[in-house]
Amino acid sequence: MLEIIQADLSHPQHAEAVVYLLNQYALDPMGGHQALLPFAQTNLIAELKKRSTVHIVLAFSDGAPAGLAICIEGFSTFACQPLLNIHDFAVHPDYRGQGISKRMMAKVIEIARDLACCKVTLEVLEGNTPAYSLYKTVGFVNYELNPKLGHALMMQLKLV
Repeated sequence: MLEIIQADLSHPQHAEAVVYLLNQYALDPMGGHQALLPFAQTNLIAELKKRSTVHIVLAFSDGAPAGLAICIEGFSTFACQPLLNIHDFAVHPDYRGQGISKRMMAKVIEIARDLACCKVTLEVLEGNTPAYSLYKTVGFVNYELNPKLGHALMMQLKLV
């Protein structure tokens, strides 16, 4: 039985599933191929609980953690409305190819609609063709304001 839920981090099973699935994602080549640092594993749930704008979707298959979406509310200044950014989205390797990602994405979109968001955003690695295909299938498009200026690029400046 597949269950897709919005996580309650005060529920021990949900909290354990978030850390477990995020670590599995971190170990995957698309997640960097390195385990979460012990600090992150120990403190993640407490830090997430401090942030009321975090929304987490979990998938359980016959009670086992199978998928994770960690989403964070943002704000579109151009639209003057909230948005929901999918920060982490992963299905455990043992459960891929079963349609879990589509059901999780539907739940994320439902949450965004409930929050009156104007859009859902995410970033994806160019080489992650399965994820890119999923995102295109559910309606995501490359971000651009003007086709003549090209697509937006995701950049970062690491501070630690």
